[in-house]
Amino acid sequence: MAKDTIVWGVLGTAKINDKVVVPMHAAAACTVKGIASRTAGKAQAAATKYGLSTAYDSYEALLADPEIDAVYIPLPNHLHMEWAIRCVEAGKHVLCEKPIGLNAEQAERLIDARDRTGRYIQEAFMVRTHPQWIKVRSLVEEGAVGDLMAVTGAFTFYNVNPHDIRNNVEIGGGGLLDIGCYPITTSRFVTGREPTRVAAFINRDPSFGVDRLGSVLMDFDGIHATFFYSTQIHNYQRMQFHGTKGRIEVEIPFNAPNDRPTRLLLSQRTSTGVNEERWLELPVCDQYAIAATVFSEAILSGNRQAIPLEDARANMNVMDAILQSAQSGAEVFIREI
Repeated sequence: MAKDTIVWGVLGTAKINDKVVVPMHAAAACTVKGIASRTAGKAQAAATKYGLSTAYDSYEALLADPEIDAVYIPLPNHLHMEWAIRCVEAGKHVLCEKPIGLNAEQAERLIDARDRTGRYIQEAFMVRTHPQWIKVRSLVEEGAVGDLMAVTGAFTFYNVNPHDIRNNVEIGGGGLLDIGCYPITTSRFVTGREPTRVAAFINRDPSFGVDRLGSVLMDFDGIHATFFYSTQIHNYQRMQFHGTKGRIEVEIPFNAPNDRPTRLLLSQRTSTGVNEERWLELPVCDQYAIAATVFSEAILSGNRQAIPLEDARANMNVMDAILQSAQSGAEVFIREI
């Protein structure tokens, strides 16, 4: 009898589990069996909180469980590559929080591990399977804004907590890896292209050393995409796609709500030269549940996953170029992969 459900384990008790674990447990083709921590008490508290049957007192104990098919990794950034490799070597598929690694070289090592073990590894960019982003891409492809010319975006929040891992440069903290990666992946997704060059400015926190503000220009072979990100500005996020005949604005592009519809503003120039605007609503959904379902179904069917590791490597490649540009003060041409 064919298997119809992927049994999941969660590697770590990170705060993001509050958004992910319950929707994943309820999602189609998924069930979450248990959660692991290096501390038994933390694992048990998390298992109780999320209604899971099993608490593992070590990461190794979870990987040794033969009932676990796939592992969700919400660990700090510097641990992503190591534990993703350990998971696939233990025979488990992996859905790993973004960023998939600290740089493109680490993404390349994960591709090698995937090919060697035959297990899937996917970066958990939940936005990429959200219906609102699939709709944005289809609207652009259908010519709703004419010829796409420019993309603009922003993603910011305010966090100066010295104990927050996102403010620890030694373990992969900083704004680009945490939130700057979102305008990059969505720009790549909607344009269907890879940027050929980038230019960037970055401001670093004098105490933490992490990048707290970045401004980026990406050239997608004639389509210009600009965005800024910050970990020390009031909360804000928006993405816009500007064409010769119109504009699409994504109201809540990244932290999409799961309790109300998401909305896209479509502005189009009429034959009389007047801009007509209308809001398009997408049905209520949970983007974490969708991401888990799509990945689980790919495992069950053996089909190509929604976000292959080659895509994650390409996104890391852009981030590497952004850091290089900010350091050198010059534009950087992105190498071919």
